[in-house]
Amino acid sequence: MTLTSLFQTLEIEEKIKNAPDSGYEIGVFIGSMLPFVALVIIAYTLYRYNKKRKNNN
Repeated sequence: MTLTSLFQTLEIEEKIKNAPDSGYEIGVFIGSMLPFVALVIIAYTLYRYNKKRKNNN
């Protein structure tokens, strides 16, 4: 798992280094953060659902 994340980090740095303009850099940053944000939202939704379910019982 860490080996994969190491390659992804190098790939992102390479893309930013070779970016044609600043808009491309912003897109790469957003694209790299999007999966993390989605996982946080899913985790929070599951937490709220289970908390409400526990309080109803």
